[in-house]
Amino acid sequence: MAARILIVDDEPSILATMAPLLRARGYDVSTATSGHAALEAVERQPPQLVILDLGLPDLDGIEVARRLREGRAVPILVLSARGAEQDKVAALDAGADDYVTKPFGSEELLARVRAALRRTDSQAPAGVIKRGDVTIDLDRRRVVRGGDELRLTPKELELLLFLAQHAGRVLTHRAILKAIWGPNAVDQPEHLRVLVNSLRRKLERDPAKPQYIKTEPWVGYRFAEE
Repeated sequence: MAARILIVDDEPSILATMAPLLRARGYDVSTATSGHAALEAVERQPPQLVILDLGLPDLDGIEVARRLREGRAVPILVLSARGAEQDKVAALDAGADDYVTKPFGSEELLARVRAALRRTDSQAPAGVIKRGDVTIDLDRRRVVRGGDELRLTPKELELLLFLAQHAGRVLTHRAILKAIWGPNAVDQPEHLRVLVNSLRRKLERDPAKPQYIKTEPWVGYRFAEE
């Protein structure tokens, strides 16, 4: 069955461009021009992906993302003219999986859509995650690189598992800090920088050019999908 995609945007030109583009690639596309209409559409017929603009006429897109994320795992791809760092962080913290700034190219959009849908398809429970020459055994909490088992501290292992389980998704500093150290640590980014550096020294062949743990400048980190 074709993946069902909901586009939420109040600009007719965007809808007139994106909807045919995605339909031509075989996707089942529906549209909504307001936040409330989007929430109703998701309740009526849950999509496999939501492409969400932030500048909606009724609800702010960040609030829509927050409501969509409540009790749902549907990927959210934000498409917005807002390019400021604080807007990206706010959207990702609200539950968005990815963020594309307008204007954008059609091939970039299609690539982001494919990546988001791939993550959905691979979310079934799996005991082992493999990336390159690194194998992460989630059940046994064991990490092997090129045949050699890595000796990670409990916190390093916890961070690696959290990143790997959300591979391809940009995780903000606050989201990682909350997951690893708890809600009281969200304003202590120095803890995270130190932990990421120590983990990279053990995991990466060249910590200065990380292959697995990618930095999203001023926003957070992303574990490589491929």
